[in-house]
Amino acid sequence: MSLLVVGLSHRSAPVSVLERAALSQDAQIKLLQDTVAAEPAAEAVVLATCNRIELYADVDKFHAGVAELSTLLAQHSGVGLDELTPYLYVHYEDRAVHHLFSVACGLDSMVVGEGQVLGQIKDSLALAQDVHSAGRLTNDLFQQALRVGKRAHSETGIDRAGQSLVTFGLQQLAGGKGGGASVESWAVGKKALVIGAGSMSSLAAATLARLGVAEIVVANRTPDRAERLAQIINENRENNQYAGVAGVAGYDGPGGAGGAGASVSARAVPMESVPFELTRADIAVSCTGATGLVLTAEAIAAAVEGRVPGDEAGLSPRTTATGDVRGVLPPTSIGTDDGCPLDLTAVQTGQAGQAGQAVQESAGFSVMGEAAVAGMDAATLEQHAAWVDNGTVDRRDAARRTPDDDRELIAALALTAAGLGRIPERRRPEAVAGVARPPAVLSLLDLAMPRDVDAAAHRLPGVRLVDIETLAEASADVPMAADVDQVRRIVADEVAAFGAALRAAHITPTVVALRAMAADVVAGEIARLDGRLPGLDEKHRAEITQTVRRVVDKLLHAPTVRVKQLAAEPGGAGYADALRTLFDLDQETVASVSRADRADENTAANAENRGRA
Repeated sequence: MSLLVVGLSHRSAPVSVLERAALSQDAQIKLLQDTVAAEPAAEAVVLATCNRIELYADVDKFHAGVAELSTLLAQHSGVGLDELTPYLYVHYEDRAVHHLFSVACGLDSMVVGEGQVLGQIKDSLALAQDVHSAGRLTNDLFQQALRVGKRAHSETGIDRAGQSLVTFGLQQLAGGKGGGASVESWAVGKKALVIGAGSMSSLAAATLARLGVAEIVVANRTPDRAERLAQIINENRENNQYAGVAGVAGYDGPGGAGGAGASVSARAVPMESVPFELTRADIAVSCTGATGLVLTAEAIAAAVEGRVPGDEAGLSPRTTATGDVRGVLPPTSIGTDDGCPLDLTAVQTGQAGQAGQAVQESAGFSVMGEAAVAGMDAATLEQHAAWVDNGTVDRRDAARRTPDDDRELIAALALTAAGLGRIPERRRPEAVAGVARPPAVLSLLDLAMPRDVDAAAHRLPGVRLVDIETLAEASADVPMAADVDQVRRIVADEVAAFGAALRAAHITPTVVALRAMAADVVAGEIARLDGRLPGLDEKHRAEITQTVRRVVDKLLHAPTVRVKQLAAEPGGAGYADALRTLFDLDQETVASVSRADRADENTAANAENRGRA
């Protein structure tokens, strides 16, 4: 049997594909069950995080294993195999071990050196053990990966090479690495909303508390988990866990200088309270397992309504009673085109009637046929397209509108398109002066996959959104620390040691079977001696038996020790076959020893892992 991993991550696939392929816990369980039920695989573990989905399996055939695991990933992710295949990677045997150890050390993370992946690896193994899909190989592999990751973080400065996704995301919200305010001075005294109570959300809450926010509100669909997380934060505050957070100059809020973190308070609220809590929050971090949006553009726009400083350039959001969100266009004199048949009054009227549509569906238009978006019929848009291409068409309502009216409306359209990032495909608007966005009053960090926060929030004034896609782009510029090389050496050494142990373990059942055969030979000869010498007293019989056993043990000692050493070396797998051939060992006897060993080790590993949980 051999280790095989098939997966995709932020290194091989765009975030849009990872988002669609994300697996819920129920989907992971079903994937594990179907994998071990498949012919090539004997055991399996799924590692699913916000930026990777990997299926590890012990298979007896490489090509059949790749085909089966790829098919199962496609089936359970809901992404077609033809579409998924270009983004999949495959690692086999030592390369698969090297990959997992690198993941555990944070070398393969979006932010190099981040440490929460260790908790995700532990959770993945625990899930596989609960559904009985983990076996001897995967148990040993994932347990060793956890040890290697801990060794890398304790023996090197890999933590300095990067930080957790939470810290990195907050850093981007604060102004990015090397620019803007420090994340500490940016966060201190703010009110934070954490949506979700899983491992990533708990990390976010702890990080925000250490940074010195004044309040943390936790919302979760399971109230008990939200209450527990809030309780932990408050207990840590009472135990002075956050007293080491230095005060920030110029901050006179709760806690004062030198103890900002010690003053943080936390409380839990139901998910139904999120819209209200969002109106009070300065920072919101969301990481749930929801398959749909948790925060829509409409809810976010409503939360910042009235909080955006001033109303320069007419960019403050406006929410109608029906929930429609749109920007108010500023007056402008840009544009000199005459004869445009597009009635922008109808466009704006149509937009007002599209209640409940997302931001990107309620502003701007496309001449390629997004008639429902613009609130216009396709014929009118085609008239506009023909006009752009200098075609001759009859102008609608010529008597009602004047060239000056059209020039102003077309200029307003150009400015809208420039501000929203959507322009007519057949004609780019004239260059317009960029409109400065007001400072953010609500900072959103979306760490969920699939996303929790509507991507349209990127365009809302007063809102700053950082999500997985943003982090993927920003992390490409993060420098690698010198400690990364040391971690790579640790990984290489640990891979070699694990491979040697695995090869040595592979021959152990054969050695055990050989010694069992020798013991049977000794027992048979002693029985034959009893038949020939029936009057032999018990004392002499015991001495003869012990002497024969010592002779057999001495004859077998050197060969069995040496064969284990040789088997641990690369290419040593053939020594087990040689032993079976030379001593005519029964293959089923060897297999039965192996199965018994696996059952004992799996039981011990499961107990050990649950004891650590």
